[in-house]
Amino acid sequence: MTNRTKLVAAAGVLAMSACSTFVPGLKVDEGEAEKRGRATDPNFKVEPITPQLLVRLAEQRAQNRPPPDPLGSVPMGPYTVAPYDVLQVIVWDHPELTAPTGQFRSPEENGNAVNGDGTVFYPYVGVVPVAGKTVAEIRGLLTSKLAGVIQKPQLDVRVAAFKGKRAQVTGEVVQPTPIPITDIPLQVQDAIAAARGFTPEADQSSVTLTRQGKTYVLDLLALYERGDMTQNWLLQDGDIINVGDRNANRVFVLGEVKVQQAKPMIKRRMTLAEAIGDSGGFDLVAANTEKVYVIRGDYTKPSIFRLDASHADALLLATEFQLKPKDIVLVSSNELTRFNRVITQILPTVQILYDAAVTADLALRH
Repeated sequence: MTNRTKLVAAAGVLAMSACSTFVPGLKVDEGEAEKRGRATDPNFKVEPITPQLLVRLAEQRAQNRPPPDPLGSVPMGPYTVAPYDVLQVIVWDHPELTAPTGQFRSPEENGNAVNGDGTVFYPYVGVVPVAGKTVAEIRGLLTSKLAGVIQKPQLDVRVAAFKGKRAQVTGEVVQPTPIPITDIPLQVQDAIAAARGFTPEADQSSVTLTRQGKTYVLDLLALYERGDMTQNWLLQDGDIINVGDRNANRVFVLGEVKVQQAKPMIKRRMTLAEAIGDSGGFDLVAANTEKVYVIRGDYTKPSIFRLDASHADALLLATEFQLKPKDIVLVSSNELTRFNRVITQILPTVQILYDAAVTADLALRH
């Protein structure tokens, strides 16, 4: 056997060895994935996408709802005055008390500001605690105290400026701003409207409400599209509404598709069929359509779903399979594609060895 023949034979053995030990291309080792998952869940398995699975996932989505509005079942009482509010006290037949700075000034300018300690000063009465009281209670209090100075005083008390209670609106709204809470109940949608609505980058389906150290996630898209009023919570003093952006709402489409990409979701919705279709569809030469995976969750305990799309009617299941943000859609390579890729990688080495063998033979002959 010549040196050339030996080298070519060795290259062939190397190629066959590489085929068995190094196969390029993305694929899922279902056995290894299930082994990892069963370390924390004995029943973990890669689940085929079936009609039964679609029904179960739909039921889980329906159950994954925020808790009911804790203020929704509580009857709304009258507004209670807070520090920094401005009161307007009207005393009939006594303009010097009603508008002490002149009748041409606004009620707020003529009003009585509530101090930080919750008290207010009023002529002939002195310092009076008003925080936490309704305007009816304040009217009764001032009437009783003025009765010693004015015969049968007739009073009316109003809030000229609501400055003591507010909710904050931040994030992807046109004008982030504090929203005063007045004697008219304020809901989340009202606060968003007061901030001039969402920006184009807003994630309307994931609006966080922080209240007393706890955070709740509200789906305002369900409110706008389906009229789900359970998402429109009543607000109270100190609430913070944050509208997140939609940049995190992406699906990653990898493997044997025409265009591998990170695909942004529209209104947090995308099906498996849409993800594949928007990526140019399967690479029909390279794809193993029997093994289309959706990988969801973290590395130690992912949820892995497999679709056998080798039959066209199976794609109907893909049109109903709803993806979640950060899902990975992986279309596996077929065996022939992986073999061809190994050969493509090995051929340059074989060519080098062959050229070296030719050179060696020529050197021996001369």
